[in-house]
Amino acid sequence: MKISYKFLDGKHTEVEVADAIGAVIVDSRRVENSAERKHRRYCYSIDAIKYEGKEYGTGEFADALCDDAEIRNKKIWDAFSHLSEVQKRRMMMLAAGLSMREIARREDKDIKTIRESIEAARKKFLKFY
Repeated sequence: MKISYKFLDGKHTEVEVADAIGAVIVDSRRVENSAERKHRRYCYSIDAIKYEGKEYGTGEFADALCDDAEIRNKKIWDAFSHLSEVQKRRMMMLAAGLSMREIARREDKDIKTIRESIEAARKKFLKFY
């Protein structure tokens, strides 16, 4: 199977690889392209000017993004400060991608205890957010 590579300077080259390796490379490229399309569609940033147009690149838009982000971050940290230390720790682990089972295992607690603690933390957070 031949795999084509395009370099930043515009040159193309082809490399002969085994079919199994070629299939992995092709699948990887497909997943990467899909993720990039999804990112362009659902994520807004200053880089969006490339995809969305110049109205996203104006100074007012950038200032509005920064102001909104600062206000949102302040509200988040204010609400987060009302949680107990245990709730903060568990919410941070949850935000880091750990499952409730993993948190329970790390803290040597029952999963029901962790679930109730996180649910209480969510309710308290939303009360102040």
